[in-house]
Amino acid sequence: MKDTLVRPSYRSARQAALMAACVALAACGARDPAEPPPRPAPTVEIQPDAHAVAWTAPGVIAAPESTPLSFRQAGLVLRRHAGLGEAVRAGQVLAELDPAPWRQNLASAQARYEAARVARDVAERQWRRDRAQGSEGLIAQAQAEQTRGQWAQARAEFEQASQALAHARDQMAYTRLTAGHDGVIVAEQAAAGQNVAAGQPVYTLAWGDGLEVVVDLPERRVAGIELGQAAEVEPVAHPGVRLTARVREIARAADPASLGFRVKLRLDAPDPALRLGMTATVRFLASAAAGARYTLPATALFHQGDRPAVWVLDDQGALALRAVEVAAYGTETVTLSAGVAPGQIVLAQGAHTVSEGQRVEAVPYQPRAAAPGGDGQ
Repeated sequence: MKDTLVRPSYRSARQAALMAACVALAACGARDPAEPPPRPAPTVEIQPDAHAVAWTAPGVIAAPESTPLSFRQAGLVLRRHAGLGEAVRAGQVLAELDPAPWRQNLASAQARYEAARVARDVAERQWRRDRAQGSEGLIAQAQAEQTRGQWAQARAEFEQASQALAHARDQMAYTRLTAGHDGVIVAEQAAAGQNVAAGQPVYTLAWGDGLEVVVDLPERRVAGIELGQAAEVEPVAHPGVRLTARVREIARAADPASLGFRVKLRLDAPDPALRLGMTATVRFLASAAAGARYTLPATALFHQGDRPAVWVLDDQGALALRAVEVAAYGTETVTLSAGVAPGQIVLAQGAHTVSEGQRVEAVPYQPRAAAPGGDGQ
């Protein structure tokens, strides 16, 4: 017998090819298009500020006490012995009035005193003599009583002369203006050769232990200040120096000239380089009652209409917009008071280049260093 060669039919081959093509197409259809990886995005973790700055205000370095110094009586200023900014000691003579009128008064009072003293002594001796003679019956008792009355009158006149002399001496002493405390002259209100009235300020003396900062605040700010509230003080003459201070006094009425409310802060540890009258920037720190504060880069802030917001990442790296409340704006930072919580991850840069639900890869935010001579922006 001849071997029979079995060949697949053309139809069977076509069916097999069709099935293979279907399998291949099915495999291709099951494969999704490649998704782009999440883009890297600079982020920061929300942490409460240790010392949150509520807002800043300009201030002036001052002494705790300030006293106007004046003569107790009117007169012509003969000479001054202290100048503006000079440190003085308690009891130091600062200025003098022309003593000529008071010297004449003192001489007259001294003469009256001496005359009254002599008259008193003479009257006393006469009374003692008449009293002895009267007891022996050598003179009438009425004469002794008369002598006694003369002695009493002489004593009264002597007391008056003594008081007048003391007053004249005081007036002479009052021609010298002295410092009541160790301190610094911070104002001059009268010059040599000028006639001044009693009580008219000649100098202003700043004195007291330590230093403080004086700030005039508008009414919208003073309502948020409380005694003991902490602040940082940076003298303009010493950039970078940060001194701590606390509010010790809040004015109950506005100053008529500035319309501001005066607030005084006592420096905890004054820098020896500080001088009275120097200006400083005062950064009031948020009080405990104000709640936590969170400082972020200014580039993290996004505005949803008129409302500020930030982008918060969820556990899958998806972005969600959250409305926030801004407590303070800085040059390169923004301080939030509500809308975020510690531990949340917030987009720090590119807030206007992302969208709701977009996934990103969180990378640490690196602030840009300020260029030499630039503004750091």
